[in-house]
Amino acid sequence: MVTPMTTPNLDIRDLPAADFHLMWPLFHAVVAAGDTYSLDPSTTFEAARRWWTTPPSRAFLALKEGMVVGGYMLRPARDGLGDHVANAGYMVAPEARRQGIAQALCEHSLEMARRAGYQAMQFSYVVATNQAAIRIWQRCGFAIVGQVPKSFRHSRLGLVDTLIMHRFLSEAAL
Repeated sequence: MVTPMTTPNLDIRDLPAADFHLMWPLFHAVVAAGDTYSLDPSTTFEAARRWWTTPPSRAFLALKEGMVVGGYMLRPARDGLGDHVANAGYMVAPEARRQGIAQALCEHSLEMARRAGYQAMQFSYVVATNQAAIRIWQRCGFAIVGQVPKSFRHSRLGLVDTLIMHRFLSEAAL
């Protein structure tokens, strides 16, 4: 188990499956909005918990002043010969946005991925209309390496593109 990392006023810690109920209200709200995650908006608690916390996924929870403000999961982007590349998914509570939490979560995930031995990280399905997230991921060193036309059914905008974003985790991986 890794020692929890703390950023100013933000405590990021492991989220075991047994504690997923702490993340569930945020998870449910984000997925139900239908604007950033491809999961079915009616995803159940148990299905969400399995997807977010079952190994090889590793989940983390972000707390600010004792309140859940975000979380993320980290896992291999692919099985087998692609398992040296990490993937992550992030969620920040709407009331906690624009406070640097998403960037702190991303930076934390990059460090956890390095510690786990991953050589790169890839986001395979970034909704192109999620411009705030795209700017944050680019600040964290990710580049857009692909675009898939009309591959996401946005709840309000209809069919929109998704992006593939990537970055290496160390100079040695280049």
